[in-house]
Amino acid sequence: MATVRQMLEGKGHDIWSVRPGEKVFDAIKTMAEMNVGAVIVMEDNKPVGIFTERDYARNVILKGKASPETPVSDVMTTRLICAHLDQTVEECMAVMTENHIRHLPVIDDDRLVGILSIGDLVKSIIADQKFAIEQLEHFIRS
Repeated sequence: MATVRQMLEGKGHDIWSVRPGEKVFDAIKTMAEMNVGAVIVMEDNKPVGIFTERDYARNVILKGKASPETPVSDVMTTRLICAHLDQTVEECMAVMTENHIRHLPVIDDDRLVGILSIGDLVKSIIADQKFAIEQLEHFIRS
């Protein structure tokens, strides 16, 4: 099973972020432009939260708040659950499932180095299964 380090080597280390004082509308606009479901909220080069599509739906729309007026800090998730480079895809999947989250920031030496989505993990698992199937088919034909 692949590690977070291996996944980031293939996927890249791109991190989309916003500041706590930015308006929700601008954060959503960034997410749409980058085609991502979450942005990390950064202050003084440190992650202080995450803002996701789920935060938008539950903390803005359902509460009748206005996106152009509401700062991200009012609606972001502040309890960051993170992964480390040596964790496996299976471990990350378990963490995400247990905590009902879809995005996992990756920390190395107290520094944010990437972010994984549930889609990234599923893609990795499917690739591993496909490889195993191909190996078994090759073994059967031999």
